[in-house]
Order: sequence, then structure tokens, then C-alpha cells
Amino acid sequence: MTDALPTADRVLSALAGVTDPEIRKPITELDMVSGVTVADDGHVTVGILLTIVGCPAAQRIESDVRAAAESVAGAGNASIDVGIMTREQREALTEKLRGGKAARVFQFGPESLTRVYAITSGKGGVGKSTITANLAVALARQGLRVGIVDADVHGFSIPGLLGLVHDGLAVKPTQVGDMILPPISHDVKVISIGMFIDDASAAVAWRGPMLHRTINQFLTDVYFGDLDILLLDLPPGTGDVAITVGQLLPHAEVIVVTTPQPAASDVAERSGIVARQTGQTVYGVIENMSGLTQPDGTVLELFGSGGGADVAGRLSAGQDTPVPVLAQVPLSVALRGGGDDGVPVVIAHPDDPAAVAITAVATRLATRARGLSGRSLGITPL
Repeated sequence: MTDALPTADRVLSALAGVTDPEIRKPITELDMVSGVTVADDGHVTVGILLTIVGCPAAQRIESDVRAAAESVAGAGNASIDVGIMTREQREALTEKLRGGKAARVFQFGPESLTRVYAITSGKGGVGKSTITANLAVALARQGLRVGIVDADVHGFSIPGLLGLVHDGLAVKPTQVGDMILPPISHDVKVISIGMFIDDASAAVAWRGPMLHRTINQFLTDVYFGDLDILLLDLPPGTGDVAITVGQLLPHAEVIVVTTPQPAASDVAERSGIVARQTGQTVYGVIENMSGLTQPDGTVLELFGSGGGADVAGRLSAGQDTPVPVLAQVPLSVALRGGGDDGVPVVIAHPDDPAAVAITAVATRLATRARGLSGRSLGITPL
């Protein structure tokens, strides 16, 4: 035990360093500490309130609280009483997280400081989701607060790419009242329709209205908090989801993913054109599978060459600023393996050429300031 007897204030100060792993805020700010008592012999008892029964973060929170309390009281001199919030307490928590805003408020409108990037492609099989997952993790590793909306409702794959699948099923989000807390992997907050499916072999067969409702719910009911960057992994093509995202997020910037072959690049151009028709700007093009480096250093261009530059050139003709090729990501066994294992290549093999190329794009995005131009500052002139 420490030389001086602990005090409740000192324990509370230590608890301020304990963060809820789902909400990413100190438990003292979330009113999760129900009380701190100190016995005459210095033994500390801390009461904590979990948001729901079966809270997936319960063990970690209790462990962190115990460590914080014992940092003041000494090893073995702290007890933790775990309780569950009442419905009224949960409602107060969700209201606090929303900052006093009403429920079902759209989070990423034009007034938001979050930069939104829609990752799109004209056709499937170009590695769009793999690029999205690795780009998000690379951004998070540079200290940014990042979220992903897996908008590929019919072909969702983001949970698997980020290791959010156990026993064949995606990890489910925690629901506190009417607020959904997205699971976190590699410091990236993720939401996907796959997290709401109880059968690993089930297929989502929805038409336009259901797709629109799902994307809208992801952008309203899911609590992402204050993000620096939100990535949307769009389905291939120019269908209902692309149109919905264009309507809901006309200020989003689009990154087009293509392969080098002309057949893919011709189709990829269309996804950029549709995005621009909804008011979005094409920020850049990523050419994936751009070549396979041989042992002798030569590059085998399995899928041809020049597709990314062709798409960027053609899309540049339709907007004020030229569309750059952000990266040429080479074919990589490590990139593919990371997707299968749920450990992105930017973490597992950061020196791999594919990881280096994706990290360079992340660095470019990370250095773009969150601008205030055209945004409401909430100030009324006298």
C-alpha cells in the first residue's frame, strides 16, 4: 500500500484516465462511476455502471478501473462493484454524446468538419474494399480518428478484412438505447450490414428503398463521435447505393479504384462521372494490381498498364482541378494474405511495396486540413 492513505479525489483523478473502449471517452465523463469509497484501512471500493447487460467491453473496463484504483491504493487494495445503467441513465448518456442534439440527426452534413471520402469503382474485383480497409488503418496509425461505413450492402467484406469476424460471423455493434456503437478494429470504427446478420451464409437481397434506409441509418444512428476522416466503401457500379450516397453526402470527395487494364478503367470512369453528377468531386484515382515485381527486379504487368492514368486524365476534363493518380499499388501476396487474416498489410508488413504505396496515400490525406470554408460557425452577428 502507498505511504499516504488514498482519498476519493485521488482515485477519481486516476479513473479519469480510464477510457470506455467503445465510446473512446473517459468513464468519468460518461457518468459510469457510481461512487468511490475509502475505508479506514485505505481499501478502496469503486462502483462502475456498464451501459448494458453483457457489455462486450465489461472485462476490459473492470480491469482498467482496478488498475487505476490500485495505482492510488496499492496492489490488492481495491474492489470493483459492477452495475448496469438504468434506462434513464442510458438516455442521459446518449443525450450527452449527441451534444444535446435530437436523436436521428445526420452526422456528416456540409457543416461537419469530417472529411468524407467515397471509395468507388466501376466494376467488382479490383480490390476496392482491400484498399479502403488498409487506407483507414494507415490513417489511424498516423493519429487520425477514422471511421468506415461499409456501404457495399450486398457484398460486404470490411469486417473480415479488419479481423472483425469470429466463428464465421461479424462482431455485432453495441446498442445503447437508440444509439449504435460501432465495433473498433486497429483503431478504426466500423459499421457494416454484415454485423446485423446471424447466418454466415445469408445473402442480402434488398432493393432501392431498403438500401437507402440502411445507408441513412448508418449515418444517423451510429455514434462515430468526432472523426477526422470517414471512408465509405461503395459497391461497384453506379446503382442505388452510389446515388443514395451522392444525395446524402454531396460534399463527399470520391476516390476511384481501378486496375491497369483498359476494360476496367473504362468502367471505372463511369463511377466517377455519376459521383460528379450528384455534386461530388473526384479527388483522385488509385491504380491497384499495377504490376508484380519479379526476383530479378523486373515488373510483370499482368493486367496491362496505364489504366489509372487514363481514368485520371479523362475525369480531369470534367472538373476545375486535375484528378491525380494517388498511387499505383502493386500486386502483393502480403496484401492478399492480410485480407484473409484480418490483419491489414500496412500493419503486418509495413515495408511491403503495396503497404508503402497505400501509406503514402494516407499521408497525403492526413495532411489535408479540415477546412472551414462554406461551413456554419454557429455564430450570430449582433
